[in-house]
Amino acid sequence: ILKTLNSWFWWENIWMPVNVTWAHFVDRDGLVFPKPHQLYATIPYAIVLLIIRFFSERYVAIPLAKALGIKNVRRVKPQPNPVLESYFRECSKHPSQSEIQGLAKKCNCTVRLVEKWFRRRRNLEIPTVLRKFQEAFWRFSFYLTSSIAGFIFLYDKPWFYDIWQTWVGYPFQTLLPSQYWYYMAEISFYWSLLFTLGIDNKRKADFLAHVVHHLAAIGLMSGSWCGNYVRLGTLVMFVHDTADFWLEAAKMFNYAHWEKTCNMLFVIFSIAFFITRIILFPFWILRATLYQPTYYSTTPVIAYFLFNGQLLILQGLHLYWGYLIFKILRRFIFLK
Repeated sequence: ILKTLNSWFWWENIWMPVNVTWAHFVDRDGLVFPKPHQLYATIPYAIVLLIIRFFSERYVAIPLAKALGIKNVRRVKPQPNPVLESYFRECSKHPSQSEIQGLAKKCNCTVRLVEKWFRRRRNLEIPTVLRKFQEAFWRFSFYLTSSIAGFIFLYDKPWFYDIWQTWVGYPFQTLLPSQYWYYMAEISFYWSLLFTLGIDNKRKADFLAHVVHHLAAIGLMSGSWCGNYVRLGTLVMFVHDTADFWLEAAKMFNYAHWEKTCNMLFVIFSIAFFITRIILFPFWILRATLYQPTYYSTTPVIAYFLFNGQLLILQGLHLYWGYLIFKILRRFIFLK
């Protein structure tokens, strides 16, 4: 069954233009092509990123937080109590007064001690400001680094200025070393975020949304790698990262209560978001993925519909997030 599913997944009519097979994607005559098995390397690369994250959060983020006036608040742990712990996990984190009285009798202690235990136990679930700062610092560091690296990798490429160049010579476009490392870093970063979702700042209602988002990002980048849509893929990654580090910077200063700096950074983020996600992405990237392939080929492959479907869903998310950002900006400007 697995062999059959594998053959279906790699069916050439899904990925390749007419009269092109996987045999054509063998390195030759100076041409180097992306290979699906290279994506396995993103797992160990993700572990390397986790190690870098550990040291950067510990030895850079914490001193920076202290310099900005963020204190490390130590939470007092409640006394170990299996009965209360079981009730906290399985029944309710906010028991009613009658439930507290019942638990007090069951544990042979006072009502006040039970209330104090639940209060301290709930506090352990709330991440400290320092922990939030550390996570924002790590994401800020990666997005800033990837934005700078992306610009260095792309600024001298013809397809950075003329989007039509993304399709010239497709699918026989050679893979550049810069494109390889750009992809490996981005996919590895999302793997690392996926690995740490369980221990990072708990996001309650949108925990599942983050899992789906990270998996979708990995799937979209991995698929574009396999289909050799690398030129367009690097442009998509660059367009997204250039707004994100402004948001993480605003969060960091928000945790430090630098309100004016936070507000200024959020306004810059909003401008960058609307330029990159509401203008450039649909009118530059989507134009290249939806319209231009039909100019070069009258028989689009199945991957054309799969990838464009995902990109259109992504644009729908951009519009939704843009609406939320606009509401915040309106309140900020008119309601102070």
